Amino acid sequence: MKQKLRGKTPRGKPQGAARVATDRGLPSKEQILEFLNSAQGKAGKREIARAFGVSGGARIALKRILAEMAADGTLTGDKKHLKEKGKLPPVTTLEVTGRDADGDLIAKPLQWDEDEGKRPTVRLSLSARSADNDIGIGDRVLAKLTRLPRATGGGAIFEATPIKKLPKEKRRLLGIFRASKRGGGTIEPIDRKELKSWPILPDDMGEASDGDLVRFELVRRGRFATPRAEIVESLGNPDDQRQISLIAIHAHGIPEDFPESVLKECETLSAPTMDRREDLRAVPLLTIDPVDARDHDDAVHAEFDSDPKNEGGFIVTVAIADVAHYIRPGSKIDREAQLRGNSVYFPDRVVPMLPEKISNDLCSLREGEERACLAVHLVFDRHGEKRRHKFVRAMMRSAAKLSYQEAQAAIDGQPSEKCEPLMERALKPLWAAYRAVAIARDKRGPLDLDLPERRIVLDDKGRVARVVTPERLDAHRLIEEFMIQANVAAAETLEEKRLPLVYRVHDAPSAEKLKGLRDFLETLDMKVPHAGALRPEAFNKVLEQAKNLPVPDLISEVILRSQSQAEYTPKNIGHFGLNLVRYAHFTSPIRRYADLIVHRALIRALDLGPDGLTDEEIPHLASVAKAISDTERRAMSAERETTDRLIAAHLADRIGATFPARIAGVTRSGLFVRLKDTGADGYIPISSLGDDYYHHIEASHALVGARTGAGYRLGDTVEVRLLEAIPSAGALRFEMLTPASRGNFAALKAGTRGAPRRRFGKFQRRR
Repeated sequence: MKQKLRGKTPRGKPQGAARVATDRGLPSKEQILEFLNSAQGKAGKREIARAFGVSGGARIALKRILAEMAADGTLTGDKKHLKEKGKLPPVTTLEVTGRDADGDLIAKPLQWDEDEGKRPTVRLSLSARSADNDIGIGDRVLAKLTRLPRATGGGAIFEATPIKKLPKEKRRLLGIFRASKRGGGTIEPIDRKELKSWPILPDDMGEASDGDLVRFELVRRGRFATPRAEIVESLGNPDDQRQISLIAIHAHGIPEDFPESVLKECETLSAPTMDRREDLRAVPLLTIDPVDARDHDDAVHAEFDSDPKNEGGFIVTVAIADVAHYIRPGSKIDREAQLRGNSVYFPDRVVPMLPEKISNDLCSLREGEERACLAVHLVFDRHGEKRRHKFVRAMMRSAAKLSYQEAQAAIDGQPSEKCEPLMERALKPLWAAYRAVAIARDKRGPLDLDLPERRIVLDDKGRVARVVTPERLDAHRLIEEFMIQANVAAAETLEEKRLPLVYRVHDAPSAEKLKGLRDFLETLDMKVPHAGALRPEAFNKVLEQAKNLPVPDLISEVILRSQSQAEYTPKNIGHFGLNLVRYAHFTSPIRRYADLIVHRALIRALDLGPDGLTDEEIPHLASVAKAISDTERRAMSAERETTDRLIAAHLADRIGATFPARIAGVTRSGLFVRLKDTGADGYIPISSLGDDYYHHIEASHALVGARTGAGYRLGDTVEVRLLEAIPSAGALRFEMLTPASRGNFAALKAGTRGAPRRRFGKFQRRR
């Protein structure tokens, strides 16, 4: 007979195997496993005995069974916490580590006892249209697990449904492995904030080779043991040709390769037809882009308005590749595009938002080839004020692909052979329309921060050949202004149709940043009004005054730092920098998911086809907007870090060389400098500034010596010597050669009386 159990599970009534026991009053091994897997709390020897009613001398027999199960690898843990070996709890924390061939995210448990063998693989089950889609590689999630009947693609044996996304770690643990001749080696850091090397024992190398970028974990072999590094994945060699951006890609978890299922879906896309499309194939639309542009998704055309009621006016057409025709909501391509959020542009490569079949073929507005587009006709009066606009779906054929320099040269009287026949019917009307629109723009008064943008030119081996500052041309401003006008028109149309959309917003500077800016400008006898009366034109007046100072670029940079960060959101607060009440991104759906959403919204609002914004998408616009704002910031950080690494590699063989520089940042622990020729950023520890007590005067962005009264200030021109370059981290350390100046620091020094003094002669910080 089967005896009844007297015990209960730790939380509630006996379940499963705990309901019955063997004739001896002892559970079988299978029953023990079933009990452990169904237990809701901790489960050890005591809980098993209580659940199966084991008492007295039978406890010794139960202990023997548990020992056998531990010896044969069935159980793991101690007597108070037992579980099936290799078993995950029903709810656990996972780290997303990659994707399988179908594009599904693959994760591994964060907590795992290495004695249990290889970490199990978990496939994340994400809904097609939900906030789950902002989960990406490198993220951590709390998830509910279900065991799969058999291994799936990527070897997954569990499926997980995310409960919530957890706060992201500051960085993934990545470094460059340097092998030792005696075995093992070290991991060099890639994070300039934590320049710490880790030794690697021969048994912890994995499959890494010398120079590989590796992902590592810090493991502790015993309770009181010191953590040590162990390589868990080799990610390629960034020392190879054109591979240095590999570090930033993996450090930020940027999806690089497209899943096979996405690429297969690209092969099934249907060609557009003329149904419900306007025929613009005879209109000489032009694409005007950088010489090395990788995609061409916008084209422009202008003509004089023949309407007698708009004498001297213009009709400008902005045509944008019709990405929405090819990427339907909820498709594999759509989910992948949303996951990526945007394209990421490195000096040595592009990580695109869309597969090459779409971005470089179907939606690239190639010269002389028919392409589907979504276009807006903008009607301006002779003063550049917009009178009306109209969006249409159309078919176009680019009349010419021009670079900014080629278009500008044509207008300046040196047309190329390609531009010569386009002068009267395309280029001259475009510039005439721009001159009118520029008048209205200047009247509107957007923030006029025209900072020089340095560009890295690589040689055929992927190394820095030179750093250039491209000339800012009217051709650049023309395209920018027409794109802004098209973006405004998109927002206006969707508001008029009362359809939700994702705005591109830019808030006014915060009170804290504005106070810091005001304090700094007052040291230069310059002022900006208080927040209540603040407009972009106030900053423009300061920028105009700065032109008469020795460091106008410095004032521009300080003003830029005071600005809020632009972002995407369904809630409109306007765009402070552009001085616009409403603004949305419409003009780059190849490289920004926000623009694709706006395209779909326009198609739905104007009944332009069946592939508009869906009812399922609308409730999730807020979460999608937040996710793509995050991917945009991720891209900016990755691009900046890659530039720093390339320049650090470029300067690595010039240790000891001197450079002219400008102080670009002042902190309590040292100075940041920017080299004049390359724009490279580096750090000077305060210990190299001389044997003095230095006060950090935050309001004036200065370090001032308490004893000498001499100091250094933001914007000062200095000479520095390169002491150290760490290419893998993009870190440069310099020594100050220019003596501290006795500028107008008297008031600043007096203002520090009574403040704690700090001697930095023996203090050094690596940045």
